[in-house]
Amino acid sequence: MADLIVIAFDTENDAEGAYEKVQELQGDLIVELAGLALVKVDQEGKTHVSYPGGVGNVGLGAAGGALFGALIGIIFFVPFIGLVFGGLFGALFAGLDRTGLNAEFRAQVKDSVSAGKSAVVLYATKLTEDKFAAALAPFHGTVIKTSLSAEDEKTLIHDLGGAESAPAAPAQA
Repeated sequence: MADLIVIAFDTENDAEGAYEKVQELQGDLIVELAGLALVKVDQEGKTHVSYPGGVGNVGLGAAGGALFGALIGIIFFVPFIGLVFGGLFGALFAGLDRTGLNAEFRAQVKDSVSAGKSAVVLYATKLTEDKFAAALAPFHGTVIKTSLSAEDEKTLIHDLGGAESAPAAPAQA
């Protein structure tokens, strides 16, 4: 089971500090990450996402990295390449609604990370909760957490794989 944790912050500085602290905690083995991102929403509501050393540097390989990238896109409504096919995009949303990433979770995140706010998003495979919470307490974040079973994760990776490998439209003659 993996935990998808969104920690919302009122200030960009707190979010950046927490993002750096999470990376330290990973080095100290307090958290094992399959994905990590810093999400900033500017005053106009535009979302900016940063990953430490690139998406694939933290995680589970190509499928897990693609899953984490897709989850970020879906949670924060950031467009991402590969899911431009409406039916497949809809199928992925339907799959999410059967997991902990249901509409209620996505609405909580959207309400907490609005214009001018920031968040740290982590996909943790292991977490020492007491040490993790104590280390991040000085940054005053609001935690929104859900869990994905191994089966949920496999299903989402499968659904995402179908979306990414969908055939392109035939060329016009």
